[in-house]
Amino acid sequence: MTEIWAEKPVESDVMTDKEDWIDYNGHLNMAYYNVLFDTAVDQVFERLGLGPDYVKARDASFFTGEVHVCYLRELSAGMPVIVTLQLVDFDTKRAHFYQELRHAEEGWLSATSEQMSLHVDMNARKVVPWPQDILTNIEALFAAQANLPRPERAGRHIAIRKKNTSGA
Repeated sequence: MTEIWAEKPVESDVMTDKEDWIDYNGHLNMAYYNVLFDTAVDQVFERLGLGPDYVKARDASFFTGEVHVCYLRELSAGMPVIVTLQLVDFDTKRAHFYQELRHAEEGWLSATSEQMSLHVDMNARKVVPWPQDILTNIEALFAAQANLPRPERAGRHIAIRKKNTSGA
């Protein structure tokens, strides 16, 4: 049975930054932003049928092929956070999604993550098509979010803009 998705980004459970995740700069270490984003992905992908049981039953999983994180505002220990996920695109083997990490009570944006996940045959260790039931679930999520605007921060890249040295 296909889940009924809301016409908005999917929200994670509220999570809390842990004291031992704080680095010597006094804020959440960058690695733990990824832990929060990854935890939210697992929550959504489990709803798509891609949880731990999927790996055991079908000898397949999903791997991260590429990720781009932007750190916008510091988090500190004990802060409650929530992550939203919007499916930007997908095909027969990949899912491209965008996430926002926000303070759960005050709503301000702390970080964004854009990711490409790949469906992988665990025995062959190669990218393979989604099974039809999983593809149907992904299609349902995409259809529910079809009218959402493309996230403004999606598709960013890293670059140093060169200054015009000609004096013009």
